[in-house]
Amino acid sequence: MSDRECTVLLYSDDPDVRDRMRLAVGTRPAPGLKLEFVEASTYAEVVRLVDDYEIDLLLLDGEASPGGGLGIARQIKDDRDDAPPTCVVIARAADRWLAAYAEVDATLVHPLDPVTTGTTVAELLRTHAPA
Repeated sequence: MSDRECTVLLYSDDPDVRDRMRLAVGTRPAPGLKLEFVEASTYAEVVRLVDDYEIDLLLLDGEASPGGGLGIARQIKDDRDDAPPTCVVIARAADRWLAAYAEVDATLVHPLDPVTTGTTVAELLRTHAPA
């Protein structure tokens, strides 16, 4: 059985946060699943990458500035019928109500736990992304 290859877009204005997200997810978060990452540091880059490539999952930093991951998630969901599944990393668990308003598929909380992050990403890719 060959691995399913998926592309995950990492968004944050901070390259260190993108590195932490990548490390927490890993390139093989579950058996049979292999990930490659593309990165964006601005809203415009996120839109360009979603338009130009087949992105299987958006992993967005809710604390990014000036465009936060929650706002970007909501905008992409509003603009696209084929929006990829979205996971936003937030600083406070209490912000999950904002994530619900933004129609994100999952949330994670800073600092990222590698087990929870990998499990969440794998589950989103299995249940939401096209095979």
